[in-house]
Amino acid sequence: MMLEKFVLAAITTNPKKMPSGTAVFHCDSKEEMEKVAANLEAILDGIAHALTEELYIIVKH
Repeated sequence: MMLEKFVLAAITTNPKKMPSGTAVFHCDSKEEMEKVAANLEAILDGIAHALTEELYIIVKH
């Protein structure tokens, strides 16, 4: 079985919204969160998706 789609990382500004089961990056501001998401998107060869104003995920498609 080969995984084709999965969450690589989560980036949040709200520690109460940290999901489990993946790498989580906590940021102090929305601007920092957007920069971290953009960098991780390139590094991990994934796509960043904003789920809320406080939470991004990086997904491998």
